[in-house]
Amino acid sequence: MSETFLNVKLIGKPENALAVIYAACRQCYSPMFAGNMYEDALSSKEPEKIGEFVRKVISSGHESPVEHVKFTFAIEGVSRALTHQLVRHRIASYSQQSQRYVTGAEFSYIVPPSFKKDEDILSRFVSTMEEIQKSYNELSSLLKKNGIDGEKANQDARFVLPQAAETKIVVTMNCRELIHFFRERCCTRAQWEIRALAERMLQLVRHELPEVFASVGAKCEELNYCPEGPKFSCGKFPSKESYKR
Repeated sequence: MSETFLNVKLIGKPENALAVIYAACRQCYSPMFAGNMYEDALSSKEPEKIGEFVRKVISSGHESPVEHVKFTFAIEGVSRALTHQLVRHRIASYSQQSQRYVTGAEFSYIVPPSFKKDEDILSRFVSTMEEIQKSYNELSSLLKKNGIDGEKANQDARFVLPQAAETKIVVTMNCRELIHFFRERCCTRAQWEIRALAERMLQLVRHELPEVFASVGAKCEELNYCPEGPKFSCGKFPSKESYKR
């Protein structure tokens, strides 16, 4: 068992995303068939105009067309504490590593940055992880002696595993849900681990589809004020009340 770290890989991305978004948006206002508009976008000799059109769609707040495009991420080196937050984003698909079918006999763990600032705290945390690992293995051994083995032993022994235990998960979100996810989780008020994940995911999709994600980030960056109110603001932007004045 040992500390592990965040790793995110983009394993599923759309083909012709701009053409799809362009056709979907144009269909809302045009008597033409979206299939033909899609083909027109693909064959356009001025693709930069397609990109500019999509940028204007996003900046205008008309976000439903981007729901037709989705991305899939393979994520590892995150804690169960993080995934409990992640799955609250409901318009998404998740496939998570099971603690029933995958043994925790040598689980890795995530260390909060604040623990690393003090050697005594870090030492206590690591020893706690080791104690939990020992308890998990002892419980598994006792269950085997009672005729319970394999996944049946894992599903009960896992009750002692910590939220710090590392997990792996595959996540798929459409662009509109990703925009919402980034607005919420790139905020400095978001928990540090899920904020790090959101920032890494944003880097990946911004590279793939800058027309949609170039200006996306925490809510305040789009609003130019902090919607959290003076009490919770990090101070980067003025409060909503101050901005209105």
